[in-house]
Amino acid sequence: MGRDIGLSLVYRDMWQSSGKYMPRVDQLVRVAEPIVDMGCFRRVETNGGGFEQINLLYGENPNKSVREWTQAFNDAGIQTHMLERGLNALRMFPVPRDVRKLMFKLKKIQGTDIARSFDGLNDTRNLQLSIDYAKEGGMISQCCLCITHSELHTAEYYINMAGELIDMGAEEICIKDMAGIGRPVTIGKIVEGIKSMKSDILVQYHGHSGPGFSVTSSLEAARAGADIIDVAMEPLSYGTVLADLITVHEVLKDAGFSVPDINMKAYMQARSLTQEFIDEFLGYYINPKNRLMNALLIGPGLPGGMMGSLMSDLENNLVSLNKWMAKNNKPDVTQDELLIALFEEVQHIWPIMGYPPLVTPYSQYVKNAALVNVMQMMKGKARWSLLDDNTWDMVLGKSGRLPGTVGDELKELAKEQGRDFFEGDPQDLQPDALDDFRKKMEEKGWDTGEDDEELFEYAMHPAQYEDYKSGKAKDSFEKDLENKKNEQVALPTQDSSTPSQAVVQPKKLDIDVNGEKFKVSISYNGTDPSTVPTSAETTPVAASTNGSSNSKEILAPLEGTVYMTKDSSESELKVGDQIKVGDIVCYIEAMKVSNAVKSEVEGTVSEVLVKDTDAVLDDDVLFRVN
Repeated sequence: MGRDIGLSLVYRDMWQSSGKYMPRVDQLVRVAEPIVDMGCFRRVETNGGGFEQINLLYGENPNKSVREWTQAFNDAGIQTHMLERGLNALRMFPVPRDVRKLMFKLKKIQGTDIARSFDGLNDTRNLQLSIDYAKEGGMISQCCLCITHSELHTAEYYINMAGELIDMGAEEICIKDMAGIGRPVTIGKIVEGIKSMKSDILVQYHGHSGPGFSVTSSLEAARAGADIIDVAMEPLSYGTVLADLITVHEVLKDAGFSVPDINMKAYMQARSLTQEFIDEFLGYYINPKNRLMNALLIGPGLPGGMMGSLMSDLENNLVSLNKWMAKNNKPDVTQDELLIALFEEVQHIWPIMGYPPLVTPYSQYVKNAALVNVMQMMKGKARWSLLDDNTWDMVLGKSGRLPGTVGDELKELAKEQGRDFFEGDPQDLQPDALDDFRKKMEEKGWDTGEDDEELFEYAMHPAQYEDYKSGKAKDSFEKDLENKKNEQVALPTQDSSTPSQAVVQPKKLDIDVNGEKFKVSISYNGTDPSTVPTSAETTPVAASTNGSSNSKEILAPLEGTVYMTKDSSESELKVGDQIKVGDIVCYIEAMKVSNAVKSEVEGTVSEVLVKDTDAVLDDDVLFRVN
């Protein structure tokens, strides 16, 4: 028998890399038993990343979810691991020290054994507290090397980084190949270099399958000394997710490694349940194209974890763009044309932005900047004409040190906008927050929970937690799901033996005929569709003059969800308010970042055409001003 090698099922990541949502806690509890019974996993990834935020969006309690979901694996002696983002912990922006410290203590109490920590910039300074707090909380500290491919990101670069993390106290190293673009031989060299430096350090390989390298990379990592290989399983493996369990299992077995047998009866049960969850509602949030592999991803290097949202973003922005094209008598743009333009723009701006590794949240920042640039340039506007504050914080060093140097054009733009570069420790910019949130909970009459777990949840995800407590989150989700079901009809698969995917056709379309908006209902059963006139639902942050009056319009600069204020310290804009050029009038959340919408006109607000959580398209009217 050859060397033993372990397998880890990334059940959480399977969902996050496929679409918007993950299973509810009742579903997770049901699938846990067959996953255990499969008998082939040393580890299962249960939580972390966007897991808890998604619980809140459902209206579920994340602490209950983690405790119940991990219990079966704890009982079976299968190690559980979570993903956390270092400085950003479980969200997309920096987290105070005291909140980070509480997280590790709680997650261990709730049943999570291993903290897989990564910094999206590979700035090891941001991982020191993760290492310290994980070990202090009783967890195993596993630190990641975020793999990408550039002239800076060589095997030597990653081996040196691993050495730094080991010296800082990391107990395990994860090769986090989040885009699957790590070249297989280079992956092997990195693992070999780490093992040569410290032979007893556990190395785990995590590689997404998008560009097609991951099976070969898994084998190269194993041959070089990796101890555990991450895998996914049908019906969500491959595409933007990870390579399939059965494939990797057979490749490793054929190469002479000792891997435990798979209980195929239990496998089919877990597979069937996962498909059931897709068919019940999760499939409405999964783009069928995310099931496909695409060698085009080698160029831009975008990760599997964000491709689930990318195709949705692309579709929504394509509607906005073609709406503008039609208004300006220009030909429509196809999705493929927009996708290739996006990939080319990512490759162009990535070095200018300092070569941040393309992993959450910085992959989103680079992709968002590229997509907005493409949209703006197709309309004749300048590159960088709309850059959100989160992306600026990354560029300016407020999230950590960039691997490369920021380009001159961004340095000049920062100077023009009065933005300063930051050289210090980004954690110092985040004052402790638990006492403030504890006080808020006391004022609201909210219990801080067992082991202060509700306090932690509020401090980590303030807006989502408030919506969860009020019932708004659950109500919004149920309405959104109802709309999805009303507007989409699932098509049957060609082969009934193959699990169905969420292939959909629209039931309703918005069309523009000579400037007049109509909502069109489409029937697929032979009945006549009805056409109902409706008012425009959206529009620009450029200002234009309404032809029928002297009012000016403030338009949406991009597609997304409107939020009238960022937090309780701001007041919602209303009719009669005076505004000046440059005033923030609302926010549009798009592609996981919040964009401040600034007025390009001054005057008195005469009409407010949107409300909180409205969906808008690029160029939709938000406000009218006299």
